[in-house]
Amino acid sequence: MEPLINYFIVSLALLSVGVYGLIAKRNAIRLLFSVEIIINAAIINFVAFARYYDTPLLTGQTFSLFAIALAATEAAVGLAIIVQAFRLNNDIDVLELKKLRG
Repeated sequence: MEPLINYFIVSLALLSVGVYGLIAKRNAIRLLFSVEIIINAAIINFVAFARYYDTPLLTGQTFSLFAIALAATEAAVGLAIIVQAFRLNNDIDVLELKKLRG
Protein backbone atom coordinates (compact mmCIF):
# COMPACT_ATOMS: atom_id res chain seq x y z
CA MET A 1 0.00 0.00 0.00
CA GLU A 2 1.25 3.44 -0.87
CA PRO A 3 1.57 6.02 1.88
CA LEU A 4 -1.32 8.38 2.39
CA ILE A 5 0.87 11.41 1.76
CA ASN A 6 1.10 10.53 -1.96
CA TYR A 7 -2.65 10.98 -2.31
CA PHE A 8 -2.46 14.26 -0.43
CA ILE A 9 0.26 15.55 -2.76
CA VAL A 10 -1.83 14.77 -5.83
CA SER A 11 -4.91 16.28 -4.19
CA LEU A 12 -2.99 19.40 -3.18
CA ALA A 13 -1.67 19.80 -6.73
CA LEU A 14 -5.21 19.54 -8.13
CA LEU A 15 -6.51 21.97 -5.53
CA SER A 16 -3.76 24.45 -6.35
CA VAL A 17 -4.46 24.26 -10.08
CA GLY A 18 -8.19 24.71 -9.43
CA VAL A 19 -7.75 27.70 -7.15
CA TYR A 20 -5.33 29.29 -9.61
CA GLY A 21 -7.91 28.81 -12.34
CA LEU A 22 -10.59 30.47 -10.23
CA ILE A 23 -8.40 33.44 -9.37
CA ALA A 24 -6.55 34.06 -12.63
CA LYS A 25 -9.02 33.26 -15.40
CA ARG A 26 -12.00 35.32 -16.52
CA ASN A 27 -13.58 32.89 -18.95
CA ALA A 28 -16.71 31.30 -17.50
CA ILE A 29 -15.99 27.86 -19.00
CA ARG A 30 -12.54 27.85 -17.45
CA LEU A 31 -14.11 28.74 -14.12
CA LEU A 32 -16.38 25.71 -14.41
CA PHE A 33 -13.39 23.50 -15.20
CA SER A 34 -11.56 24.91 -12.17
CA VAL A 35 -14.46 24.08 -9.88
CA GLU A 36 -14.54 20.55 -11.31
CA ILE A 37 -10.81 20.15 -10.61
CA ILE A 38 -11.33 21.27 -7.00
CA ILE A 39 -14.16 18.76 -6.59
CA ASN A 40 -11.89 16.02 -7.97
CA ALA A 41 -9.27 16.94 -5.37
CA ALA A 42 -11.87 16.46 -2.65
CA ILE A 43 -12.93 13.13 -4.15
CA ILE A 44 -9.33 11.88 -4.06
CA ASN A 45 -9.20 12.73 -0.36
CA PHE A 46 -12.49 10.93 0.33
CA VAL A 47 -11.30 7.73 -1.33
CA ALA A 48 -7.81 7.92 0.22
CA PHE A 49 -9.22 8.25 3.73
CA ALA A 50 -11.69 5.42 3.11
CA ARG A 51 -8.87 3.19 1.89
CA TYR A 52 -6.78 3.72 5.01
CA TYR A 53 -9.65 3.48 7.47
CA ASP A 54 -9.88 -0.05 8.86
CA THR A 55 -13.62 -0.65 8.78
CA PRO A 56 -15.53 -2.23 5.90
CA LEU A 57 -17.78 0.82 5.55
CA LEU A 58 -17.78 2.44 2.13
CA THR A 59 -18.27 5.99 3.37
CA GLY A 60 -15.50 7.53 1.25
CA GLN A 61 -16.77 5.90 -1.90
CA THR A 62 -20.34 6.89 -1.05
CA PHE A 63 -19.37 10.52 -0.52
CA SER A 64 -17.40 10.35 -3.77
CA LEU A 65 -20.45 9.21 -5.71
CA PHE A 66 -22.52 12.03 -4.20
CA ALA A 67 -19.77 14.52 -5.06
CA ILE A 68 -19.66 13.26 -8.65
CA ALA A 69 -23.43 13.61 -8.93
CA LEU A 70 -23.31 17.14 -7.51
CA ALA A 71 -20.45 18.06 -9.86
CA ALA A 72 -22.43 16.84 -12.86
CA THR A 73 -25.45 18.84 -11.74
CA GLU A 74 -23.32 21.92 -11.16
CA ALA A 75 -21.77 21.58 -14.61
CA ALA A 76 -25.15 21.24 -16.31
CA VAL A 77 -26.67 24.24 -14.54
CA GLY A 78 -23.52 26.32 -14.97
CA LEU A 79 -23.31 25.51 -18.65
CA ALA A 80 -26.97 26.44 -19.13
CA ILE A 81 -26.32 29.80 -17.46
CA ILE A 82 -23.23 30.37 -19.61
CA VAL A 83 -25.13 29.54 -22.82
CA GLN A 84 -27.89 31.98 -21.87
CA ALA A 85 -25.35 34.68 -21.00
CA PHE A 86 -23.60 34.13 -24.32
CA ARG A 87 -26.90 34.53 -26.16
CA LEU A 88 -27.54 37.84 -24.41
CA ASN A 89 -24.03 39.26 -24.42
CA ASN A 90 -22.10 37.41 -27.19
CA ASP A 91 -19.25 36.95 -24.70
CA ILE A 92 -18.59 34.69 -21.73
CA ASP A 93 -16.12 36.96 -19.96
CA VAL A 94 -17.09 37.03 -16.28
CA LEU A 95 -16.29 40.72 -15.89
CA GLU A 96 -18.68 41.54 -18.73
CA LEU A 97 -21.42 39.47 -17.12
CA LYS A 98 -21.31 41.68 -14.02
CA LYS A 99 -22.60 44.53 -16.15
CA LEU A 100 -25.86 42.63 -16.76
CA ARG A 101 -27.03 43.24 -13.19
CA GLY A 102 -28.31 46.65 -13.96
